[in-house]
Amino acid sequence: MAEALDTITANKLKSRATYVGAAMNVLQTLIKIGFGILTQSAALIADGIHSLSDLLSDFLVIVAVRLGSREADYEHPYGHRRFETIATVILGVTLCAVGGAIIWSVIHRMNHPESLPLPSKDAMAIAAVSILLNEWLYHYTKRIAKITRSKLLMANAWHQRSDAFSSIVVLIGVGGVLLGYPFADAIAAVFVALMVAKIGINLVVSGTRELVDTSLDPALVAEIRAAILAVDGVVGIHLLRTRQMGEDALIDAHIVVDPRITVSEGHVIGDAVRDDLINRFDDIMDVLVHIDPENDEAVLEHSKPLSRLEVQDMLDQYLVDFKTVIEDFRIHYLDGQVEVEVILPYSYSNQPDSLEKITHQCQKLRTNTNQINSIFIFFKI
Repeated sequence: MAEALDTITANKLKSRATYVGAAMNVLQTLIKIGFGILTQSAALIADGIHSLSDLLSDFLVIVAVRLGSREADYEHPYGHRRFETIATVILGVTLCAVGGAIIWSVIHRMNHPESLPLPSKDAMAIAAVSILLNEWLYHYTKRIAKITRSKLLMANAWHQRSDAFSSIVVLIGVGGVLLGYPFADAIAAVFVALMVAKIGINLVVSGTRELVDTSLDPALVAEIRAAILAVDGVVGIHLLRTRQMGEDALIDAHIVVDPRITVSEGHVIGDAVRDDLINRFDDIMDVLVHIDPENDEAVLEHSKPLSRLEVQDMLDQYLVDFKTVIEDFRIHYLDGQVEVEVILPYSYSNQPDSLEKITHQCQKLRTNTNQINSIFIFFKI
């Protein structure tokens, strides 16, 4: 397992990367929109609006990191990581709206060719500078996102790279106009808008999948299943549920163990499964392990089993003459039936008459009670 950062350090890195990105996007927004107006480039103005949306995403990341980093409390026992997910969805919806608005504006202008502006070559220089700035910003933000395992920050990094791609489109569009293709700049603006909208749709889809508790990637789930089965004492798995919360994963596992081990041994096996998964997989934050003595998924009938008190009353009734000498009894619920283990003092192993009577009464109890499948007699040394 890779060394995990503590929460405070991770949040500081996230905030630093976001503030750096915000500063760059403020600068690019002012330059692109300003020079877009001066050079009459619709594509450069659209690219400037794209940078403005980057700035908005930076703001959302800052807010989400602050809210999501809060510790778990009574009302939010799993923490506040979903704030980052909600911010991702909001960002995606905003980008879709921005992309749609740009496309509508450009198409309106293309329907009136006389209103199409003629950009100057200075727009190409601004686009070239923007490409370099955004590509650097993408690699910087991506590196921090990997270190902190932040999906929101990674989404923001790709948003920044899309700004570099959009600037390349602007470069081509302006160059096309200068080469005598008047619609090239407007077409480039549409391409930029489509890129913005596509990123928005991807963010909405990924965020929504997380909000509705979509399972982890099947390949990762298969790795988790294999890791559980490799733990000593695990006989099988009959239910494995996974979900994402921010950059963390939560696991619910129903494992099958030997039905005749003690509760404490089953608990130790469950703890071993939990610790192994958390140590082996960086993204797993918590594991809830349910211990089962058998795979009961195929059991169709769920009739109420005999309780311990009911079994106690039956033993008291059928073994009334030996009630005071019974050391203890254990119950196993298997295959929809009940197995009872009666524990007697070791001295009774040398009393054949008493033992025969006890055996007879136990057989009578088993015959008269449908839910009891078998009764065993053990001696305690």
